[in-house]
Amino acid sequence: MSYTLLIGDYAYSSWSLRGWLLLRRFNLPTTIRMVPFHNKDVAAQMAKHAPSRTVPTLLLDDETPVWDSLAIAEELASRHPDAGLWPSAPNLRALARTLASEMHSGFMTLRNDCPMNLRTAYQDMPTSDALQADLSRIDQIWGYALEKSGGPWLCGEYSAADAFFAPVAARIAGYGLPVSPQSQAYVDAHLNDPVFRRWRAMGLVHGEHLPWYDRTYTQKDWPGPKPRPAFATESGTPENDACPYSGKAPTHLLTLNNRTFGFCNPFCRDKTVADPEAWPEFMALL
Repeated sequence: MSYTLLIGDYAYSSWSLRGWLLLRRFNLPTTIRMVPFHNKDVAAQMAKHAPSRTVPTLLLDDETPVWDSLAIAEELASRHPDAGLWPSAPNLRALARTLASEMHSGFMTLRNDCPMNLRTAYQDMPTSDALQADLSRIDQIWGYALEKSGGPWLCGEYSAADAFFAPVAARIAGYGLPVSPQSQAYVDAHLNDPVFRRWRAMGLVHGEHLPWYDRTYTQKDWPGPKPRPAFATESGTPENDACPYSGKAPTHLLTLNNRTFGFCNPFCRDKTVADPEAWPEFMALL
């Protein structure tokens, strides 16, 4: 059983990140189709999949669209009961569904004041009373879940609830928002998650810069793991005779630790340059 997932720009589309994690984090086969945001015409680009008009939209094998992220989670869990999207323990499963539902419908100040932008990070952002109320509620429900489950994720093992809160963690990290030490440790777990790192690496190199996501606060380095230094190069002989992702002949080169590797197209190379350790297929070459 395979799916097609329609998503927006990696750097900016927080809801797309949720949908993508639901498939990639649980190893469900899918084809990704991009609906770029730069023309602000998402609904027009989605017209052939009406009545869907937003991303993410999951297309089932007969092209039936599922256009709500919570519905996507539930449909995937029904079709793949052994994948682990929801916890197996009934009480933790109920908690995970409650957490995902509150995220789905709440935290509007955080969403409006701090749009997800994985290409930059800020400091010294003023925290309004409304934003602080959102952060206090996040501290409360994350703390409750982590204490009840024992962590390291909200309900023990990674679940759909964590996929829903991944963009919240990205916002807290990207804007330097104040949260409890326990919540900060949970944010750090997302920043260190290799699957999240793959999404961010793609966001750094794919898609146009969308200035309406920019803010005027003081910028700082991204607070997640520092990538290994790698760079694109135009000449050299690659050690590998096939792209680690596609298996095709290498045409674009990367250098890391004075070693040269080849990829089948610029995107395969550039996403690897952005964060080599995020990509197990590449790291296997090392």
